[in-house]
Amino acid sequence: MDAKLQKLAEQIGVATSFSDSGAQKKVYHVNEDVVRFFCGELGFPARNEEEVEKSLKAFEDKFWKQPFENMVVMRQDKPEVLFALPARYTADDISVDLYEKERQKPVTLSYFCQPTGAEKTIGSRAYRQWRLVWQNDVKLGYYELVLHAGAETFRTVLASVPLQCYSDADVESGKLWGFSLQLYSLRSRRNWGVGDFTDLMNFAKLCARYGADVIGLNPLNPLFHDFPENASPYNSVSRLFLNPIYIDVEKTPGFTVGLLPNLRTQIEEAKKGEYINYTKVYTLKMKALHQIFESQKRDVAYEKAFKNFQKEKGWDLHIFATYQALYHEQCQHVWGGCRAWQAELQNPHGLAIENFRKSHPREIEFFEFLQFEADRQFQEVQKAVQKLGLKVGLYRDLPVGVCKDSAEYWCDKGAFMQKSGAGAPPDAFFQNGQKWCLGAFQPFALKQRAYEPFLKVLRANMRCAGALRIDHVMGLMRLFMIPDHHNEGTYISYPFEDMLGLVALESHLHKCVIVGESIGNVPEGFMDKLHLSKIYSISVLWSERWHNESALFKMPCDYTEDAFVSVGTHDMAPLKMWWFGYDIELRHQLKMIDEKERIGAYKLREADRQKLLDAMDYNRVWPEDKPRQGNYLYGEAYPEGLEEAVHRFLGAACSRVVMLQPEDIFQVQKQQNLPGTDCDVYPNWRLRLPVDLEDYETSSAFQRNVAAVKRERSK
Repeated sequence: MDAKLQKLAEQIGVATSFSDSGAQKKVYHVNEDVVRFFCGELGFPARNEEEVEKSLKAFEDKFWKQPFENMVVMRQDKPEVLFALPARYTADDISVDLYEKERQKPVTLSYFCQPTGAEKTIGSRAYRQWRLVWQNDVKLGYYELVLHAGAETFRTVLASVPLQCYSDADVESGKLWGFSLQLYSLRSRRNWGVGDFTDLMNFAKLCARYGADVIGLNPLNPLFHDFPENASPYNSVSRLFLNPIYIDVEKTPGFTVGLLPNLRTQIEEAKKGEYINYTKVYTLKMKALHQIFESQKRDVAYEKAFKNFQKEKGWDLHIFATYQALYHEQCQHVWGGCRAWQAELQNPHGLAIENFRKSHPREIEFFEFLQFEADRQFQEVQKAVQKLGLKVGLYRDLPVGVCKDSAEYWCDKGAFMQKSGAGAPPDAFFQNGQKWCLGAFQPFALKQRAYEPFLKVLRANMRCAGALRIDHVMGLMRLFMIPDHHNEGTYISYPFEDMLGLVALESHLHKCVIVGESIGNVPEGFMDKLHLSKIYSISVLWSERWHNESALFKMPCDYTEDAFVSVGTHDMAPLKMWWFGYDIELRHQLKMIDEKERIGAYKLREADRQKLLDAMDYNRVWPEDKPRQGNYLYGEAYPEGLEEAVHRFLGAACSRVVMLQPEDIFQVQKQQNLPGTDCDVYPNWRLRLPVDLEDYETSSAFQRNVAAVKRERSK
């Protein structure tokens, strides 16, 4: 690769090579065309030598030509800001004002400015770098920093950020436990075929009765109104709002029992089956909610609260609702989503959209109403959780990206990579990587926008949350991106220190613990950085092994302290499915592995069964009244009490929080999501739990597994 292209790529954060997460750390060298493409995608054209040279110069001169970036992220342990000015200015010419950003209240602080010694000449103009040092503490928060240099005035946003994320005293004390819940999968005798916010409230009451303090949730963001079967919660149309499918229609003000006789048969039909029929459930709920919306039988206080919600959410809510109303109209005759709309509909601020808003006010307001009611019910859950005394409460999940056919992308295209999407690099399971096509922020656009799009997403998902799981937390440092027109990709770097600092600041402002999902290709030293920043890691039983040829399971005392621990995740086989190897057979049936790989996987699983049994034996965690009768190493039977033993094993872990999955408790033998497949291949995100919520407390499986964890967490 040309040396100058290599230099440009390194400076702007385009990886020219990378290694995978395998034991052998295979190195991949990136196609030069892919490197050139991403340089251009980041705003630095590199199609030929001349463009590379111009882009190099533009990048190197960028710092000097404007005193500040649009946001300066300053850690409290290093209260200083670097800036550049024309060399004609001296210290006597420089003064600084600081204002609290929200209230524009002046802040009185002592400071001094001094040259760093760095200088640069661009054309005929010389520049000098300065250091602004605060001599007393700048409290956590956002400020407007105003720099006066002679007759010139320059402004930026200063974010004063902590060294670490918010740390809850109850979490730090350790020994907490809770449940990881796919809310949609909750069965109850009262819901309409999908778990809803009333189910969540009832589940919180159940947790309080048994001493659980954490309820982990799947992402709750809205999906496609017109295509309910696009059910992946990690492929939403906006990370700023909620999915109205979780609304309890019968708890919506304006609902009357007179609606039920016409709906009861349809409700019972929608509740049938092992898998959720999203089209039936969603259509039914929207029909009822639209009748409530049009009936206008809601009281004055409710209407006032709705208007206040519209005002509070402002443009973000209105343009999201506009997108949904417009999408609903366009999908009747345009195939290909919002990116296939005619040009005048691509600009959310344009005249065509303004005319649509004026001509469809009622349709738009209906979607605003859905968000208001979802938010109102979700807040009721949060209030109940706080009143019940759950120490962490709701533990929400923030997806790494957003659907490129989404409102979030359509409303603010400039914040996103335009011609590429996030995916995954090659690994042992997917030799060619995975092309998720998720919309991802453009790192230079984020900095230009003072990180506003990123902050909006953080704040929306910290709402009503005691903890937040950041999906693929490595995305704060780098994301694997793949061009839309190509199947090969590479890593793109993000302003890690800035984004880490902003996550820490928002966590303090919202009193929200941060958990980072870091399963995958983790950069060297990355986990140490998360630990120093007080971002809790996620540990799963299957990956907690000693990294040697034996690959034995770690003992509970060897687990990471600052971690949320579980048997697996929604992307992994539940315990009983794993034991029998049904996940191996499933991948073979779907031609994801060949016969040779299938045989090898079964042999490895046989060895892993023995290692799991050995770990349970060594730690003496088998139920005393159900001692193990045999090894069953060939999967010919399921060891009675295995899930209890595993939960006692994890309960003894020195990690701060242990999470139980209902799928393990109730011996589910199917996977909730099979990575690398769409719903036409495998019914992802549709599997209902086998037991009604009302029957949990009379279930011996529930009682025994909860008791197993509580026994160990109380020691």
